[in-house]
Amino acid sequence: MELFRIRKDIPFMKHAIVLNAVSAITFVLAVFFLVTRGLALSVEFTGGTVMEVAYEQPADLESVRKVIEGLGYAEVPVQNFGTSQDVLLVLPAKAGQSSGQQSEAVLAALKAQNPAVTLRRTEFVGPQVGQELVEHGLMALGLVIVGIMIYLAIRFEWKYAVSAIIANLHDVVIILGFFAFFQWEFSLAVLAAVLAVLGYSVNESVVIFDRIRETFRRQRKMNTVQIIDHAITSTISRTIITHASTQIMVLAMLLFGGPTLHYFAMALTIGILFGIYSSVFVAAAIAMWLGIKREDLIKGPVKTTSGSGDDPNDGAVV
Repeated sequence: MELFRIRKDIPFMKHAIVLNAVSAITFVLAVFFLVTRGLALSVEFTGGTVMEVAYEQPADLESVRKVIEGLGYAEVPVQNFGTSQDVLLVLPAKAGQSSGQQSEAVLAALKAQNPAVTLRRTEFVGPQVGQELVEHGLMALGLVIVGIMIYLAIRFEWKYAVSAIIANLHDVVIILGFFAFFQWEFSLAVLAAVLAVLGYSVNESVVIFDRIRETFRRQRKMNTVQIIDHAITSTISRTIITHASTQIMVLAMLLFGGPTLHYFAMALTIGILFGIYSSVFVAAAIAMWLGIKREDLIKGPVKTTSGSGDDPNDGAVV
């Protein structure tokens, strides 16, 4: 399916150096913010208290959130749990207070606003559990990266695997850089979004690499730069359709999903936008600089013809 067809190839690789310089600067800034500011880890990673309270009538989450903020907790997740009368609160650990003292103080403040509120349960997430989640999250990220590299190395060639992984890490680090700069809460949901972006971004790179391989086989008189430009131009309509439809869904979560899905959708939005950029200007450009050539993808002797040489597809392999 094509939204539109471009007759003349767009010279994307002509601007590869400038655009990759922009990518490098953005990447360095993201690393700088990660190192200097760090991530605002959620209670799943740092440890804290989980409370479930119940109201007789549907709870006003905004008023509950204001009460919690009045106790000195910034951006605490407040959401319905099961029904509109049940509310789940996730409180980060507070210096000088135990989990029991935190829950008592919060319950007293909520009762001052609405005496009918009752405590259903309270749980404490220790820092040891948070440390395990960090380790398991990093392990999951590493396994995804290794799996993608193995797949691309088998499907194409090692140069394509290296360029795709660099482009994917470019997207991931920039997402983390945004969260570090704005100090947005980094939760398990955001980690899931980062892993989703890894798979989503590599899909676009695979489509472009597939078209590069196909063009190498069909167009004998094109050089590598022309082949890459042709591959990207011929897939640009599909790229726009795929990313636009996905972004519409993510935008719906961002606008209407509430606080629970806000940062999850935000991470996906950043990943989708930079995923388009990295697939075209990072993955393809790095593959070009690594020296991809026809012989990398076409094994065995190349069939030639005794034509006059005027046909640009003389000797093409189909």
